Amino acid sequence: MDLYEYQAKQLFGKHQLPITSGDVCETVDQAVAMAESIGGPVVVKAQVKTGGRGKAGGVKLAKNSEETREVATAILGMDIKGHTVHKVLVADAADIAEEYYVSFLLDRANRCFLAMASVEGGVEIEEVAVNNPDALAKIRVDALEGVGPEKAREIVEAAKFPEAIRSQVADILVTLWEITVREDATLVEVNPLVLTPTGEVLALDGKVTIDDNAAFRQPGHADFADSAIDPIEARAKSLHLNYVKLDGDVGIVGNGAGLVMSTLDVVAYAGEEFGGIKPANFLDIGGGASAEVMANGLDIVLNDPDVQAVFVNIFGGITACDAVANGILQAIEQLGDSVTKPIVCRIDGNNAPEGRKILQDSNHELIELVDTMDAAARRVAELAAARKGAK
Repeated sequence: MDLYEYQAKQLFGKHQLPITSGDVCETVDQAVAMAESIGGPVVVKAQVKTGGRGKAGGVKLAKNSEETREVATAILGMDIKGHTVHKVLVADAADIAEEYYVSFLLDRANRCFLAMASVEGGVEIEEVAVNNPDALAKIRVDALEGVGPEKAREIVEAAKFPEAIRSQVADILVTLWEITVREDATLVEVNPLVLTPTGEVLALDGKVTIDDNAAFRQPGHADFADSAIDPIEARAKSLHLNYVKLDGDVGIVGNGAGLVMSTLDVVAYAGEEFGGIKPANFLDIGGGASAEVMANGLDIVLNDPDVQAVFVNIFGGITACDAVANGILQAIEQLGDSVTKPIVCRIDGNNAPEGRKILQDSNHELIELVDTMDAAARRVAELAAARKGAK
């Protein structure tokens, strides 16, 4: 889960990382009150989970409470790359002498963590990597050895931080590693890490990604959940389903992430023939899904108002196809008369003949069996287009 900047800075403060004062605000009046409590120039920053806030006008300085009111009014409600701004961070506008970059991230390919640091901060790190790769130090961090004072000094020296602040930056790196480990983070980034005219080094902006798989040992992370999450995604999460809402017309249910990704592609390709029909979701019910899980998944997809038709694409392995078929019928029975959308099924693999027979014997008017994935994708796109055109 990616955190908002204000949430990242809350974690930083929890671990005594040096940060600027301020807090998140949801209304203009709250922003003005926060600016008055700070008592000096402030920066008002849109809280959205995307880059490019500054270029979009989502980061503004305000000298006093009157300017804060103007700026907050302009930013709240703003659209930044499809993200509506519901909150702003109002923070002390620190004087900046220099800007740097530091981060720790999980390097899955090399099975380690990677420390990255540069004395060229304040811009997208990708720009530094492309335009001046020598200015970006990359140091491998063994997860078991971690980052103590010695490793932190190695990172600082590799990035060529000014001698006068190396001890401060090294201390910050040790704390950032502590945050990475204790908060089960896969990314902890400070950009910019700034040097003030008085010689103090501060974490001015933060980006943190925490591992959802560690939620069982991080109960406090539930407070970071995004209140703006799609209600269908929220319900799917409560049912422990691997679901992502998309902007389309065909509900997708499959077992296995690879199979579901392939299904999205073939449906999108087939949908071009029928006016641009697209997948409405990603839903992987898993390799060992029971009939109950199948029923829950179908329930979620059928109750999406954007869905015009459903494609159930199953390759039976651990999950036998007869269990899948029973799950489909179980879901339809549970939903009753609310089920009005056609369901195209392609079932293959373990106990496929038994599964197909269960569905055929049900003789349900909304269920249609198709032998191949490509043919099923074309058929479900055709049905979705017909229903969509009839509205």
